[in-house]
Amino acid sequence: MTTEHRSLRSELETLTTEAFRPELAEIDTLPTLDIARLMNGEDAAVAGAVALRLPQISAAIDGIAARMAQGGRLVYAGAGTAGRLGILDASECPPTFNTRPGQVVGVIAGGPSAMVTSVEGAEDSAELARTDLDTLGIGPADSVVGVSASGRTPYAVGAVEHARALGALTVGLSCNAGSALAAAAEHGIEVVVGPELLTGSTRLKAGTAQKLVLNMLSTITMIRLGKTYGNLMVDVRASNEKLRARSRRIVALATGASDDEIEAALTATDGEVKPAVLVILAGVDGPTAARLLEESGGHLRAALTATGG
Repeated sequence: MTTEHRSLRSELETLTTEAFRPELAEIDTLPTLDIARLMNGEDAAVAGAVALRLPQISAAIDGIAARMAQGGRLVYAGAGTAGRLGILDASECPPTFNTRPGQVVGVIAGGPSAMVTSVEGAEDSAELARTDLDTLGIGPADSVVGVSASGRTPYAVGAVEHARALGALTVGLSCNAGSALAAAAEHGIEVVVGPELLTGSTRLKAGTAQKLVLNMLSTITMIRLGKTYGNLMVDVRASNEKLRARSRRIVALATGASDDEIEAALTATDGEVKPAVLVILAGVDGPTAARLLEESGGHLRAALTATGG
């Protein structure tokens, strides 16, 4: 064993996410239902671990929202499972919140092919992370979230260090205390979920914790940016029949209007939900609704207030 491998092994043995649990050493001999119960019990503790970090999560969201309100982007950077989760969250923002192309982005060590195939060695390259961020042209208006269960992955740490040097807001999301990733970031979020059911398999509890936090970062940021009205997705992009039906239902829930009124409002606004709600509630035409929303920075509630609605 080389000195480098020995050092890495020693480092991994200190990580909570890599800890071996001797009480589970014979899990493969148990009935399937018992294994399922064990796994479900493990998962039940994840939300509580996230709850302990809500102040740090909230502070990160406020920072991200402030920069995005000025036109900045939200960028996730990670390797393996962490990188895939970031890309998943980013890819769901356009249909859910009608974000602009490139407004929320996920980058993964090894590039797009790493979404489905392991790219050996990519996660060990901080230089690759710097290259990926430079390709995006990261600057002070942007927010970069490094994601790594161990909190030591060179790609994620390198991304955060480089982004911070470029003046971007940085967040480090990991599942180990005292992580290099959290230390490198302006906002460190360490959700300690404990050892995994399968030793070192951080696609389990750690992956679930990361998904929960990423959900918060994007969703609450979009709420802060006026992408919702109450708990309604008024910026949803109606790109298929299901979403067109959802659009009509959202307008109905927001306004209580009849089907005919809803159809007329959506026709007047080219199918856009947010101005259609304003057309109905404020009694204005489509172009006026669009202007009022522009003047309010896209916040429907503020536009309604401006009209006395």
